[in-house]
Amino acid sequence: MQRLVPPKSLVMVVDVQERLATAMPQERLQHAIRKILILLGAAEVLKVPVVGTEQYPRGLGKTVPEIDQKLVEVGARRMEKLTFSAAGVPEVSGVLTETRPAAVIVTGMEAHVCVYQTVRDLVGEGIEVYLPVDAVVSRKEEDRAAGIALCERAGAIPTTVEAVVFDWLERAGTDAFRAVSKLVR
Repeated sequence: MQRLVPPKSLVMVVDVQERLATAMPQERLQHAIRKILILLGAAEVLKVPVVGTEQYPRGLGKTVPEIDQKLVEVGARRMEKLTFSAAGVPEVSGVLTETRPAAVIVTGMEAHVCVYQTVRDLVGEGIEVYLPVDAVVSRKEEDRAAGIALCERAGAIPTTVEAVVFDWLERAGTDAFRAVSKLVR
């Protein structure tokens, strides 16, 4: 396991969509959205590339508005998909080839379906994957727990959003630290 460094990282936000969100436990969903927004804010400050996916948006709706707005602000690459794994989307593969990240931080929903399959496939491609457990959700808690366990068994490193962003920062006292520390308060 290596230290996360911004130029060698990529953030992937998987399928945090309106219709799917209505089926999630709302307290867990709001917590995950807040954590994803912190991660995206830190990625913006530290110039970490971001990818956002939407699973069949005609059926599941668009990305929830607060995350959608932040994805626009950070200049995220956006893709629609029909495969559960985002790694199966040719545009995602293109971004991975272009950016060549040493680590991908995967967030989103549902933990036991699209997040897990994405993680498994990315690890299978030899990429170190970090899973902020505070930034993934499923409709049922047992599915979320199983999804996290499956991701870990597949080779992902379980972590939290704050652990990721402070690893990126490495030290206090910088302008980046001041900007990011405001996000986590």
